[in-house]
This record gives sequence, structure tokens and C-alpha cells, in this order.
Amino acid sequence: MSSHGMRTEGAATLPSGARDRCLSIKLMHSQRIRRPLAESPTYAPASPTDSLGRHLRWQVLLACLGLFVLVGLLGVSTYSVTTVLVPERGGIYREGVVGNPRYLNPFVCDRNPVDEDICPLIFRGLTKIDHQGRAVPDIAAEWSITDNKIYTFRLRDDQFWHDGQPITADDVIFTASILQNPDVVEIPNLSILWRTIQVEKLDNYTVRFTLTEPSPFLDYTTIGLLPVHIYGSLPQTELASHPLDGIPVGSGAMMIDEIAADHIRLKPNPFYNGPQPYLSALEFRFYPDHPSMLNGYLAGEIDGVSRILPGEFELAAKQEELTLFSAIQARYVSVVLNLDNANVPFFADKAVRQALYYGLNRESIINDVAAGQGIVADSPLLPENWAYNPNIQPYRYNPDQARQLLSDAGWIDSDGDGYREKEGVILQFLLYGPDDPFQARLIQRIAEDWDAIGVHAVPTPVSFVTLMSDYLLPRNYDAALITLDIPGDPDQYWLWHSTQAEQGGFNYAGWQNDEVDELLQQARSITDEAERRALYWRFQEIFTEEAPSILLFYPVYTYGVNERIHNVQIGPLNRPADRFDSFADWYIVTRRVPANQVPTDVPPTPPSQVHP
Repeated sequence: MSSHGMRTEGAATLPSGARDRCLSIKLMHSQRIRRPLAESPTYAPASPTDSLGRHLRWQVLLACLGLFVLVGLLGVSTYSVTTVLVPERGGIYREGVVGNPRYLNPFVCDRNPVDEDICPLIFRGLTKIDHQGRAVPDIAAEWSITDNKIYTFRLRDDQFWHDGQPITADDVIFTASILQNPDVVEIPNLSILWRTIQVEKLDNYTVRFTLTEPSPFLDYTTIGLLPVHIYGSLPQTELASHPLDGIPVGSGAMMIDEIAADHIRLKPNPFYNGPQPYLSALEFRFYPDHPSMLNGYLAGEIDGVSRILPGEFELAAKQEELTLFSAIQARYVSVVLNLDNANVPFFADKAVRQALYYGLNRESIINDVAAGQGIVADSPLLPENWAYNPNIQPYRYNPDQARQLLSDAGWIDSDGDGYREKEGVILQFLLYGPDDPFQARLIQRIAEDWDAIGVHAVPTPVSFVTLMSDYLLPRNYDAALITLDIPGDPDQYWLWHSTQAEQGGFNYAGWQNDEVDELLQQARSITDEAERRALYWRFQEIFTEEAPSILLFYPVYTYGVNERIHNVQIGPLNRPADRFDSFADWYIVTRRVPANQVPTDVPPTPPSQVHP
């Protein structure tokens, strides 16, 4: 039989001891009936002992024949049982990333892409954001909201840190105190809100937050907690901005096993009260750039490629054993127009902005420049978000309509140079963008489309730092290609409310609309989802009509995993680290079991792994 006892190689056989006994009985019987006929034996009367012996020999013979039949039937049965491969514990998944972790600190993980990948695996917050943008429980079991300002959280009492200590309200209070510390200046986007909040411990597992005014507070409760018994004695100013000393202690599904110059290895957290991974470790290997990472995969150094850029897509797609997964990222690429710049007064004209929209072949740009790695964006919210308005009227490529809009607005090419002008002002401007190869090609292609409708956009690539510090932040620009992250909550106040048009705010376009201001203020002041949805639907209608920025596409995140890693699944991504949401179900090692004995808690078996 095979080592698993499920298959029989060759004919079925008896155990050697039973076989010898059966052969002995046959020989004895043969010797008794083959005496020469010439011999005239004299038979004595049979004794009771002889009769009993003959009876026992016949019983043994019948038992041996029955055993032969039984073994044969078992052999036939063995060959007819359907078996499948099911996951088994073990195996290490090795993934390549570009760069090294710098902080491994939940307060500043967003400053470095590798930290952004690792931190969510190590740290957890009271809540997390699902793929529809809703806050769902994580360390917190539940919460209630009173008067749109008072949030009371009840923690789960079965949650533990990596060292086995329980997570309590004291840890929540400690983490909040770091965010509220007036000496902490390195994380202003977090501290501004947290310093206005009153935090109270009601009991060991209950915490209450009281806001001074309503806001979409749940988005802020996703930040990773820190254990007070580990970090409570350290200076809070360092905790808020520096790498955590030693091996960071969190409460995530994974914990750090080892850190080296070229890799970091995570292992399952034995105290995590959730599904335990089949894989015994997740290892991130560090590479200096994307080509080096892809070469590392080709050399067999890694099993997965954390990010495949548009320029690498063709090569990656040729690798037969590399499975590519794609998902929309929670961000959009757009051309933001400076509506408050006297050098480009035509951007204040809605007809010009709409013409620019119609004049862009966004589908073609995605296919030609981004290798198809994008989805046309018609709203500043993701289509999966609970507040997305599916009824908005999108702009579709129509260069004739673009030309008509411009002509109706008085922009005519009167001198035949190919570019439109009006009252001595030429319809031209500088189009800034980051100077990396992909985005430089992007602004060049955008300029070519607008050139075809008589608009002269001059591609002007600069470094990202220069783009932000010299142009966007001081509002000293004409138009610029930017990528904006989309928060889980649909709150758009920080991006499009008129109060954010001043320097320091994120309303780079300087868009001011009284109705939008009212909608955004009201939507962030209530918590009823249906009421908020209605307000955001109206906001999206106005945004589409007014076109304060030209939305291009939602980038697609493409991720490559070797086919030996089974059951990898990726859905919409609020952040790239969400690709590990189903990591507990991934597996490498398998074992074979009868199809009718598959455990109910294992991932589905690929059809190719079923054997009759």
C-alpha cells in the first residue's frame, strides 16, 4: 500500500504469517490423498481427537479463502475511492518589495510604502474600513453614537498583544494620549482632531470619546493601538515619530520573527483570536527598485511580486507560472486646474473645463500609457463606496463636442496657428506633473489630446517634492497632474470645501461653491447613512457638472504570485496591504484525503487537484 493507505500497488497479498499457515494446510491435505493405490492401508477406528483435527483444518482453510477474498475486495475498493488534496500547515511565502521598512510604527507607517505593507499585519485599531468604506469592528466589539458627537466603544475581552497580555481600555487611553500630546508635532493630520476630543475610561473594556463638534470620527479609530505595558515609560514624542525600539509589539495576525538587512520575516501570532494561517511564515525580501524585484522573481528568490508597474506588465504576463491579480486602488489620478490664477483666467469658465473633459480620450490613455492598468474615473468616490452615485452623467470622449463648447465660448483659432485665442489671450498653459517616466508620458499624452482641439498644454515634468513645495502648496501653478488617496469615509470636506482653498489646505483647485460647502458641512455633521448618502449624491452631481478638476482614472494595483501558492484572492483595495486580507487561507503544503472526509474549515480545492 501507499504511505497514506489509500492506494495498492500490484495484486492484493496476505500477511506472510497467514500465507505460510494456509500453504502448510494445503500440503498436509495433498499428502493425505496422494498415497499409491497399491498400498493397502489398515484403518483403525477414528478417535475423537482425529475427527476434531480434521474439523479444525477445514475451518482454517475456509478462513484463509475468506481472507484472500477480503483483501481482493479491499484492493478494488481502494482503487475506486476519490481523493483530494487539502491544505496542510507549513511553508513560507516570500514576497519582494521595493525599499526597506523604516519605522514599523502605526503613527507614521504611511510615510513609507514598505511600512504601509507591514504595519497592518502587526498592528490593529478599534475598527477597520471594509471595501465599501464602512467602519467595522476590529479590536472593538461594538460602539454606539449619541448626538453625533459621543462615541462609546466596547472592547472585545478575548484580544491579546503579541506577548499574551490582554488588550484593555488602558491601551486605548494610552494610544489616544500620544495623539493628543501638544508636544507631538510630527503627525498634524491626526493630532488636530484628537486634541479636541475628551477620552474617558468607563471600565476595563469600555472607552468613551466626546467630540467638540460632529465629524466622521470612525475613520480615525482605525489607527493601530500600542500596549501601555510595553511603551508607557517611553517619551511620547519619540513614539509618535521614530521607529519602535527592538521588535515592535502589536496585536495583529502576524508578529515579527526576525529582521535582517535584506528581509523581514513574520510568523503567525499565537494569541490572535482569528483564523490561523496555513503558512508558517510571511517573508518580505527587499529590493532597490522594481526591475530588480522582478529579476529576483525570475531567479527564483521570491514567490510573489508586490507590485507590477504598467511598464513591467507585458514581461510579467509572459511568465506562465506567475498568476496576476488586479484590483482598483482607493485613489484617483486627475488634472487639477487652478481656478484662482490670473495667468489662466479661462479655467474659471465652466465651458472650457468641460471641453477639456470631452477632449480627453481617457480609455485610450489608460490602454496606451498605463498598459490597461486603470478604470475611467467619473467621481471622486470609488464605485464600491456606499455613497457613490451611479446616476451621474459621465464625460465620454467627444472631440467634436469639445470644439463646439470652446467655439461657443468665444475661443477661436483666428490666426491659423492651431491654437485658440480670445481677446488676445491664447488658450495655453503649463501642465505640471511628476518627472518619473510613467507620469511624464502621461502628461505628454494628455497634452497631445488637447492639442487636437486647439488647446496648447505644455508638459512640464518636475520632481514630486518640487511639484508640492513650489507649485501646489503655494498655489503657484496653472494645471497639474496629481494622485489623491480616497479615504474610507466619503467625507470630501478636506478636499473640496472652500475653507480648504487657502494655503495649507488640500483644495488645490481653489474651487468655491456655496451649495457644495453646505452639503459637505452637513454630511460630516450627521451619522445616519441614508441621509449622508443623499447629500453626497448631490455633491457628486455638482462636481460632475462643474468639473473643477479633470478626473482621469482609478489606478489598478497588479500583484503577482507564483501558482504554487494556492487560494490567493484579492478584492478592492483601500490600501495595498489589503491584498493580505485572505492570507489565512493561502497555502503551499497539501495532503491527500478521501473526498468524503474533507474538513469543513479548509479552503476549496482546485478542480485540478481532485483524483479518482
